[in-house]
Amino acid sequence: MIDTILFDLDGTIIDTNDLIITSFMHVLEKHQLTPLTREEIIPKMGATLEQQLQEFSGLGDITTLMTSYRSYNDEHHDVMVKMFPHVEEVVKQLHAQGIQLGVVTTKNKPGTIRVMEMFGLQKYMGAVVTLNDVEHPKPHAEPILKALGILGADPSRTLMVGDSPVDIQSAKAAGVRSVGVAWSLKGEKALLEHQPDYVIHDMKDLYKLLEQE
Repeated sequence: MIDTILFDLDGTIIDTNDLIITSFMHVLEKHQLTPLTREEIIPKMGATLEQQLQEFSGLGDITTLMTSYRSYNDEHHDVMVKMFPHVEEVVKQLHAQGIQLGVVTTKNKPGTIRVMEMFGLQKYMGAVVTLNDVEHPKPHAEPILKALGILGADPSRTLMVGDSPVDIQSAKAAGVRSVGVAWSLKGEKALLEHQPDYVIHDMKDLYKLLEQE
């Protein structure tokens, strides 16, 4: 029986995809670095901001790039961000059913709190684990294990829902079941290569998973 569900944030329950991609494109253009297409950026999404900027720029010191990224991202955040379909309904219903919920993300804490408060999701989440709360971010097991500790949850009764291979890898490392979301920009095929336990095509599919369990 599943009694705990953890969610990744960006690309899973919150659609920040266009904001993230345009933020990276802006940084590369502003600092006169080699431009990248959406298709070149998408496969690296899900890693930490620092890891992505180092990958995209080829630079070791990306301090100024991070400042530029966050400035652009902050300025355009509220008009470019939205929830994916049925997220609010499903999260509210799961919470009402007594399912423990949490967020496990590679996003920093201020950005995480901002977007969760923007959509009123924080009140449903018993644990919120961000990049700032761990030494080893996903794909390491630490973020999920930390959330489980906060919730007092059993890994064998927990699902981790995410849009990226790092979510699946972290779930496997932590001993929880992994759920890939087919609306991932990376595509369902890319997730299946990492062998998630389940793939859902709509947030409402979580109801069926709970019934199966």
